[in-house]
Amino acid sequence: MCAMKKKEKNKSHILYRITSILLLSFILVSCEPFTSAPTIKAAETITESASVNTASVPAIPALPAVFQSRYSNPLDTPHTYIQDSCVYLANRWNRLNSEPGTVVMILMLQDIVTTQVGDSGNASNIYISDLRKILDQLKFQGFEAINTKQLLDFMERNVKIPPRSVLIIQDGSHRLENYDKSFREYWVRWGWPVVNGWVSSTNLSDEIWAENIALENEGFIDHQAQGVTEGTLLSDDSSKIVIARELKGPIDPFIDQFRKNPIALIWPNGGFGQRPVVAARQLDYQLGFTSNSRGPVMYNWVPLANEFDPERPTYIPEGTLNDPLMTLPRYWPREALNAIDKVRITGEEAKAYAEASKAAEFEYYRIVCEPTYGPMPTP
Repeated sequence: MCAMKKKEKNKSHILYRITSILLLSFILVSCEPFTSAPTIKAAETITESASVNTASVPAIPALPAVFQSRYSNPLDTPHTYIQDSCVYLANRWNRLNSEPGTVVMILMLQDIVTTQVGDSGNASNIYISDLRKILDQLKFQGFEAINTKQLLDFMERNVKIPPRSVLIIQDGSHRLENYDKSFREYWVRWGWPVVNGWVSSTNLSDEIWAENIALENEGFIDHQAQGVTEGTLLSDDSSKIVIARELKGPIDPFIDQFRKNPIALIWPNGGFGQRPVVAARQLDYQLGFTSNSRGPVMYNWVPLANEFDPERPTYIPEGTLNDPLMTLPRYWPREALNAIDKVRITGEEAKAYAEASKAAEFEYYRIVCEPTYGPMPTP
C-alpha cells in the first residue's frame, strides 16, 4: 500500500515538472513577436519621418562676404552692426532707400587759417585756400553735403541720401565770422550745411550764443556736442564725474539754446573708451566721431581697427568696443584732398560688388527671411 502511494506521488511530481516546462516554452514563444515587431516598426517610422523633413527644408545659402576696399589699411577692417541679416537685406535693396555703394566721407576740421604765414599749427587746422580746393573738388566729383540727422538715418536704416555724400565737421565753438568767411558761399550756392562740434563752456558770451542760435535756426550750421571743457581727453581711466560732466553737461544747454537734443558726440580731442561709449549710449547719443582716419563709411560698413598700430600711435583701437556708430572715423584735412578720388572709387566698387552678390542675397532672403518678413520690398 505504501509502495503504491509512493509510486503515484512520483508520477504526479514528474507530470507537474513536464507541464511546467511546456507552459514556460509556450510563454516564451508566444511573447517573441511582441518584443521585436514594435521595435522594427518604430525604426521604420523614424527613418521615414527624417527623410520627409530633410527633403522639405531647402539648404540655406551662405551670404557673400563683406565688401573689402583696396584702399583700406590692412588693420582697418570693415565692421558691421546690423544684427538681423533679414532687416539688413530688406533695407539694402529697398528701391526707396540709398542705392548700394552709397558712400560718406567725413571731414575733421578745427581752425581755418586765412593767411598762409608760417605753419597752420594743429594738424587738423587748414588754410582757407586748401579748404576751398577740397570743397570744390568734392563738388566736381559729384559729392553733396549732408547733416547729422541724414547720416544717422542712412547708417541705421539706409534712408536715401546722395550716392556720394560728405559730412563736414568743424570742431570747437566759433563765431559767425568763421562761418561767413569759410562756408557761407557753399551754403548759398549748393545748400551745403556744416556740422559744428560745439563746446558748451560756461564762459561763452551771450553774443556768441545768439550768433550760433541764429545759424542753427537757419539750418546752415548743425550743432552737435563736444563736451564742456576745453582740453579734456576721455578714456577708460577717466572718472565717472569727468565722463558725466563732458557727456551730460551739453544736454541742457542744447535744449535751452538750440531747442534740440544733441544726437551726436564729437569725442573731445579724439579721446574715448568702452566706459565713455557706454555712458554716451545711456544718455541717448546715437553717433560718435573719433579723430581716427580709417576711410569712408557705408550702410552697415565702418572701417575700424581691433589692435594697436605702431605706425599710427595716436589712433585708438575701436573695433573691440563693438559699437561702430559711436566710433566713426574722420579724414584729417591734410589727407582729404587726395582721398576724394579713392572714396568715389570705393563707392563704385562697392556698388559693383553688391550687384554681383545680388542673386545670392535675394536667394538667402527668399529662403530665410520671406516666411517671416514677407517678400523683398523691391520690384
